Amino acid sequence: MSEPQACSATSEAILDGRERLVLASSSPRRAEILRAVDWPFEVSPANIREERAAAENAVAYVERLAREKAEVAAGLHPARLVLGADTTVVVEDDVLEKPRDEGDARRMLRRLSGRWHEVLTGVALVRAGEASRLLVSHARTEVRFAELSDAEINWYVASGEPMGKAGAYAVQGRASLFIEAIRGEYWNVVGLPIQLVYRLAREMKDGD
Repeated sequence: MSEPQACSATSEAILDGRERLVLASSSPRRAEILRAVDWPFEVSPANIREERAAAENAVAYVERLAREKAEVAAGLHPARLVLGADTTVVVEDDVLEKPRDEGDARRMLRRLSGRWHEVLTGVALVRAGEASRLLVSHARTEVRFAELSDAEINWYVASGEPMGKAGAYAVQGRASLFIEAIRGEYWNVVGLPIQLVYRLAREMKDGD
């Protein structure tokens, strides 16, 4: 009987970091990732100005936006644990955000064709109120695209999938046809590095 009890205790310890979250994002992909790991949450989108400052590097950019999103939502949910996140794509020092239109999406996909690029996601956990705390970090994953023909790019853009996606693609969708290799956490490319979120949540809990 001792072995099942030990397993149960271990399971409870593992779950300690998964406090109910307020997700400061309307991204269905981030919500799906949280549901996939059975992490309880509610959605409270934070509408902020997403514009990179002059000379701001990609890491500073995604971490700042993640923090600002989390802080805005935390103001509405004091004492709750709020999660903010922001993702961008970088290829040869060129930051690729969400495409403005189909022409911009084609431009981005041509930049990605046949190259490695980085996906960066800033993550912020904020608890407002008397015991306020803030943790900010980021995850980095490398992705390689196959060479894309004009016909493949046009087909993909016509699907509508690139719109609203950093770098003009969704790794979990039609773009998976073009992905040759991934180095790092897959979920980061989808939009939320869940292992990093879990680590920060455990750190937040240990500091309470």
